[in-house]
Amino acid sequence: MVASEAAAERQPRKQQERSVQTQKKLLDAALVAFSENGFKGTSTRDIAERAGVHHPLITYHFKNKEELWRAATNRIFAKFSASLIQAREEAQGQSPRDRMASMIRAYVHYAARNTALHKLMLQESSRASKRLDWLVETHLQPLCEAVVEELKPLQASGVAPAGDPALLFNLIRVTSGGLLALALEIKATSGIDFDEPEHVDALAEMIIRIFLPGTE
Repeated sequence: MVASEAAAERQPRKQQERSVQTQKKLLDAALVAFSENGFKGTSTRDIAERAGVHHPLITYHFKNKEELWRAATNRIFAKFSASLIQAREEAQGQSPRDRMASMIRAYVHYAARNTALHKLMLQESSRASKRLDWLVETHLQPLCEAVVEELKPLQASGVAPAGDPALLFNLIRVTSGGLLALALEIKATSGIDFDEPEHVDALAEMIIRIFLPGTE
């Protein structure tokens, strides 16, 4: 009796684990597909094939393609935000410039490992849509506002260039993510391979030197 009860308890856990793994596969596949082909250019059948799961499982786990897109977007931004928070916490006690430099390094390295992040933003930024409105309101605007507040004192002390701090933030962001989103073209034209850690390090350090040129 005890053995049968234990087996009965294990069965739902296995089903739950399989469900979690299936959702992960779908989210990973969806993120790549949406970043490469855009929302309209991606079908749920394509996502299912990429994930290696049966197509009906998409509607079992997600109500529709829109819900899957949002879930995939939330997932990559949650990991992105966690990497920035970790970098900031690890730099506690350091100077404001060093804290910002640490966040830039985290930004660049995350974007290098997850090129879908900026490719997804490029796809959605090409035209006005409710998805873009949601992306800005949910993820991009809060990030911009938080980093702008970090940049203002650096500008006031001469560490960062003067000017609109929101423009400065976007220059840093696009310089980081834009270059990495063009990795294949840059490798072909310039021989710079962002799959090589030393090239990613060099990009991060150059961005820091350009946008945080002053000393405290």
